Amino acid sequence: MISISAVYKTYTVGTQKVRALRGVSLDINSGDFLALAGPSGSGKTTLLNLIGCIDSVTSGTITLDGETVSGLDQIKRNLVRQRKIGFIFQSYNLIPVLTARENVALALQLVKGISEKEINERVSRILAEVGLAGMEDRKPSQLSGGQQQRVSIARALVKEPPVVLADEPTANLDSKTGKEILALMRELNETHNTTFIFSTHDPMVMEHSRILVKLHDGEITGMDRR
Repeated sequence: MISISAVYKTYTVGTQKVRALRGVSLDINSGDFLALAGPSGSGKTTLLNLIGCIDSVTSGTITLDGETVSGLDQIKRNLVRQRKIGFIFQSYNLIPVLTARENVALALQLVKGISEKEINERVSRILAEVGLAGMEDRKPSQLSGGQQQRVSIARALVKEPPVVLADEPTANLDSKTGKEILALMRELNETHNTTFIFSTHDPMVMEHSRILVKLHDGEITGMDRR
């Protein structure tokens, strides 16, 4: 599903070169529920951004769903991201003037070839699936943090992407709500066979993951399978 081979990523900060990833290799299978874990500066967010086609590798290869994405230019990476990847952010990144329904629909309106009828049907279905039936017309300010994160999850899944990337999805939630959100994502992972990849330092996320990949100073230092 996702193959990462000998990936290096180096940033230039002023006159200094910072090596964020140092020869990372990792295979991720379809339907995995995987967490990238490590301290700040370990490279987990960098790796998530490379998988998500937000950034490009310095060297090495990344193949996503049979397509090599590591050598693509920004425009082509954007197209891959639009078709194959959903994102869940710790700060939700919802548009405050839009309702829950409109926030989720926006993800589909950016994809060509989907009718308005299909958009409405898919949005209603996924909002019900994440437990927000009856709240479709509420704006983010009228929703709790957990409910806003459910909208973010619905937005990520409504495109039916093979991969969903979640960057610290529980960081702004209390522990009870965080557990509920993780249980929801695990359920959706099993129902849709969608691959979930987390970047996290939250022990609760690590505990719920089926595969835990540990990073330190840009290198993989261990992997646990549950």
